[in-house]
Amino acid sequence: MTHTPESVQADLLRRILARQAATAFGKDHHFATMKTPADFAKIVPVRGYDYIEPYMQRVLKGETTALLADKKIHMFALTSGTTATRKFIPVTDQYLADYKRGWNLWGLKCYRDHPEVRLRPIVQMSGDWQEFFTETGIPCGAVTGLTAQMQMRIIRWIYCVPAIVGKVKDPAAKYYLALRLSMPRKAGMIIAANPSTLVSLARAGDAEKESLLRDIRDGTLSDRFDIPAEVRAAVAPLIAKKNAERTLFLEEIVRRTGTLYPKDYWPTDCIIGNWMGGSVGAYLRHFPKYYGQTPIRDVGLIASEGRMTIPMDDGTPSGVLDISSHFFEFIPEEEGDSKNPTVLAAHELQEGRTYYILLTTSYGLYRYNIFDVVRCTGFFNKTPLVEFLSKGAHFANITGEKVSEHQVNAAMAGVQRTMNVNLTAFSVAPCWDDEMPYYGLFIERGDLESREQGVQLTGALEKSLAAINIEYASKRESQRLGPMRLFLLPDHTWHQWDRDRLTRTGGTLEQYKHPCLIADPKFRETIRIDEEVHAAPASQVP
Repeated sequence: MTHTPESVQADLLRRILARQAATAFGKDHHFATMKTPADFAKIVPVRGYDYIEPYMQRVLKGETTALLADKKIHMFALTSGTTATRKFIPVTDQYLADYKRGWNLWGLKCYRDHPEVRLRPIVQMSGDWQEFFTETGIPCGAVTGLTAQMQMRIIRWIYCVPAIVGKVKDPAAKYYLALRLSMPRKAGMIIAANPSTLVSLARAGDAEKESLLRDIRDGTLSDRFDIPAEVRAAVAPLIAKKNAERTLFLEEIVRRTGTLYPKDYWPTDCIIGNWMGGSVGAYLRHFPKYYGQTPIRDVGLIASEGRMTIPMDDGTPSGVLDISSHFFEFIPEEEGDSKNPTVLAAHELQEGRTYYILLTTSYGLYRYNIFDVVRCTGFFNKTPLVEFLSKGAHFANITGEKVSEHQVNAAMAGVQRTMNVNLTAFSVAPCWDDEMPYYGLFIERGDLESREQGVQLTGALEKSLAAINIEYASKRESQRLGPMRLFLLPDHTWHQWDRDRLTRTGGTLEQYKHPCLIADPKFRETIRIDEEVHAAPASQVP
């Protein structure tokens, strides 16, 4: 397929349009008359979820044929809440076939590259696929929960964390239960799309090591955590066996190192599967401390709306476009705001260029702008290799500087390496000032050794950002922007802010991404600040 992406994609689009022609959406857009991608592009506009939402609302009320040829909807996958409201994505038989095929190809390539981990336990947490139900009784939630539930009985034993654990809502309880189930086993693969999940999991294991060791030794599950009774009953047979041998092994680790981190209790030849690109890539700096030199394989650009890439190698966020599942189109990033942008097919991409990616799927998404900015990093045979950079909406712009979240992440990654600093979380935000607006770097005080280190970090970040973004440098030089300032926050501020944001917008903990760029110029007025530090004189130019 990767040798002939143009014909593969054209054939896939024809099959999708033919199958969906009798739906209300298909009739309204004359699918039956379309023969080529050009015909499709002439009639169907490039839009976001708002364009299909009226049809989706009819589906939610039971009128499946408004958008789908499939008669059965297993569930509605919910997006991660990066917009004001959650979006509903119907999970049909074809959705599941595409989803499973992508994961199977990813896993097969991992096993070919790392045969030593075959048939070893997998640590992977899933979400709740039954968060709530539509008025017609269809579950809504995380598709990972459904696929975990549908696993063949013959392979369930290989997964340490059963699907029902997705019903645990409290993060601390979920991490504890996942560790209680997986710490006694010699894992071969550890999978969580968001690397922040794995950092939190490792920290939880160390913080709760005494309780975990006691539970593993006694075959129990601590009652200190908010774990529903149905979940406790379901996992009881998995933890009932007392394990004195494993407890002695873990106790020796604590005696020798003073800590209990995955790099010591799971084999060193494990594979980690998680995202490596975009803002979450910053968390990878913490991995050596907790996971040692374990190889990392990006799980691919994947969302509730569908899988877009399948990475083929360790250590890179780049993956081959999944041309077998969805029809893809691309808009050059610089034309993202254009009313009549250039739209390219997959085989027309150029290495090194950045684009917005559009999806057409077999389950009701057509020329769907997911607002992800990606870069073409090369080609696998003749099919593009693509890496995720940022959400396109994550731009800040006061005076024409157009700072992107990707630029902030790239600048901060370099600064943290140079200064050997590991921040738990941070955000950059524009700050309006009538005389001279500026950008602020918001960091918890406890993440810094000293106030002076924070000042140095802020200055270094601004210099790095100016080197990446010439418009930012220009606006600073012309003093249309003032120097970046440091905002010191009370400890644990970001943890509470992220939880509050997740509550407001919906989504799941596993999907959530802390924003490293907040585009709201009034953000500083909404958060508690210990101290605002002028890191550099106004005349200084980075």
